[in-house]
Amino acid sequence: MKRNGNGNGKARVTQQVRCAIYTRKSTEEGLEQEFNSLDAQREAAEAYIASQQHEGWVCVPDRYDDGGYTGANMERPALKRLFEDVEAGRIDCVVVYKVDRLSRSLMDFARMMEKFEKHQISFVSVTQQFNTTHSMGRLTLNILLSFAQFEREIISERTRDKIAAARRKGKWSGGMPVLGYDVDPHGSKLVVNAEEADRVRAIFDEYIQRASLIRTAQALNERGWRTKRWTTHKGRERGGQPFDKTSLFRLLSNVVYRGKVRYKDEVHAGEHAAIIDEDIWTRVQQMLRSNGRTGGMHVRNKYGALLKGLLHCKPCARAMMHTYTAKGNHRYRYYVCYTAQKQGWHACPSKSVPAEQLERFVIDQIRAVGKDPAVMALALDQARAQAQEETVALEGDARIAEREIGRIHAEITKVATDAATNGHAATRLAELHERLRDAERRLTELRDQAERARRGMVTKAEVDSALEAFTPLWDALSPREQARVLRLLIQRVEYDGANGKIAVTFHANGIRTLGQNGVADGLEAHECLTA
Repeated sequence: MKRNGNGNGKARVTQQVRCAIYTRKSTEEGLEQEFNSLDAQREAAEAYIASQQHEGWVCVPDRYDDGGYTGANMERPALKRLFEDVEAGRIDCVVVYKVDRLSRSLMDFARMMEKFEKHQISFVSVTQQFNTTHSMGRLTLNILLSFAQFEREIISERTRDKIAAARRKGKWSGGMPVLGYDVDPHGSKLVVNAEEADRVRAIFDEYIQRASLIRTAQALNERGWRTKRWTTHKGRERGGQPFDKTSLFRLLSNVVYRGKVRYKDEVHAGEHAAIIDEDIWTRVQQMLRSNGRTGGMHVRNKYGALLKGLLHCKPCARAMMHTYTAKGNHRYRYYVCYTAQKQGWHACPSKSVPAEQLERFVIDQIRAVGKDPAVMALALDQARAQAQEETVALEGDARIAEREIGRIHAEITKVATDAATNGHAATRLAELHERLRDAERRLTELRDQAERARRGMVTKAEVDSALEAFTPLWDALSPREQARVLRLLIQRVEYDGANGKIAVTFHANGIRTLGQNGVADGLEAHECLTA
């Protein structure tokens, strides 16, 4: 506390103002220099504080420097220390070189100002000459910060546009390197790493053989294989971790290995060479989609339950689970309704059924289809009805999408008409055009799916061919391969324990595939397909 003289010969008491200087730089570039941007900001702030010594301003010795941190959020170590000292009452004033050094987010800045006001902390910007203790200073501050946030958003938009343009030209625009490629140090290009590329091909082959993400990852880890290891520009080691289900899925579904690059939902031809053949890629993607629907349950089918995932209890409309009991060295298998298993035998008329007996009945029915013209006609009608039902549903969804597109067009016209009087029209129009693009993309997908369903109508010749291929090779297949064939042919099996009836619904696309390729080729091409 100081005492200064005044014109009346009386002493005036000056309260000491403890000033903390906060500095920030978005990147670490240049921070290794002896005198860097943070030092320059601090020097300007110290000079300003020195000019206010007559008001009792003093600079606290602690430094609050955030080098290499964005101003778009508040996750900064020095900023956190600053607010801890504010709350502890060790600071009276915060001084920055420019407002955007403290924050580029209007929302974050508002929170900071609330905290400053709560603890009666003044805020000063050296180059913009205002003080938040006055209403005009607060108004000026909000205007300046709005422009800072606008500038940050413009920079972000330009960056996104640049990345999008680069990806659409097939260029590598950064991100984590992937196994099988190195990044060319002289340009943003991917160069094939021959040794790693061989390993990527082996990983795809391993997954095709095992048909399970978890088991494949275990096999890779047993070999000592790891994810891509690389060194950042800052010299930090990244990657080199054991494979798990997530990292393996990311690798197997990365379009980079096809010689492509992805931007959001778009896929474009890349400048780099492909590692994986298109046939292998397509086959693996089919397996991944199938495993996503079934959870890989056919892979875990340890006891050869041929109807696992296909069998349902008709009275309860619930799936029937596979289980077994063991007596001595013999294992007795059963299918049990989930309702009976959870609520007791009295709750379900189907209860349980011997697995081998039911499986044998279903196999016999498949064989009998080709021998009985009436049954053949029923199976054919069933398969056609299934395809027709799918087509009708897709066409209905397409009509809904068309109506949605019409509503969006009408709203775009209305907002464009009101643009002169509506300050938010530009933002709303951007949102509507984004919705329109999504709706049009959805409509195209639905129309394509409906067309595929129409072409998928199965014929009698295809049913004949499928059943003719089924009978001679069935007994030569392993239990796991038999289960795959059934999932290829059958969509659903319903067991009605009340009257002892069994209904089998065939999968039309599976009949066509088996009829065209035969059992062995069908297994290879659709190793994990389900209805």
